[in-house]
Amino acid sequence: MAIDSIVSEQYDRLAQIYDRRWHSYILNSLIFLKDYMELSGDEVILDIACGTGELERILVNNYPNLNITGVDISEKMLDVAKSKFPNSQQIDFLKASANSLPFPDSSFDTIVSASAFHYFNNPINALQEMKRVLKPNGKVIIMDWCRDFWFCQVFDLFLKLTDPAHKNCYTQQELHNFLNKTDFQVTGQERTRPHLLWGVMIATGTP
Repeated sequence: MAIDSIVSEQYDRLAQIYDRRWHSYILNSLIFLKDYMELSGDEVILDIACGTGELERILVNNYPNLNITGVDISEKMLDVAKSKFPNSQQIDFLKASANSLPFPDSSFDTIVSASAFHYFNNPINALQEMKRVLKPNGKVIIMDWCRDFWFCQVFDLFLKLTDPAHKNCYTQQELHNFLNKTDFQVTGQERTRPHLLWGVMIATGTP
């Protein structure tokens, strides 16, 4: 079975309990991401692997004029996301893979992906697609688990043995290498612990 199908089926099953199960991690990591993004408030944003739309909720609560499109491969996660914005004209959600984004070239000011890079079967291809739909003066922001933290090393190994949807947890340098290989310049980076044991990294790439 293709990796996208495996991930989609897994998150279709988790959709109704996802926000409750991972509440602390989601809230802390996405608030960190929101602050890191340093938005002006009028950007056109693409959120790849948007899940249940929690980043959208946090962003529009702080920047009501943002225009955000969220894509995900799980239909049921998208259903939860859509239910949070029943009347919004500025927030849109649709099913799409990071490897094949259904948008014209140079469509977005900012592209963000939160806690999903470890699922990407082909990170280079995904980053190339992001670059294609990014405006020439835009930025890509990737936040994910960081294997520089010892607990993430242990959890990465555990998931490789038990979770067919999991691909790979990367170090900060490996993430930088992926960005550099797709002709992004790394213009910002940071690491943090949204949980006592959990470590995440974030990096900004510009064309």
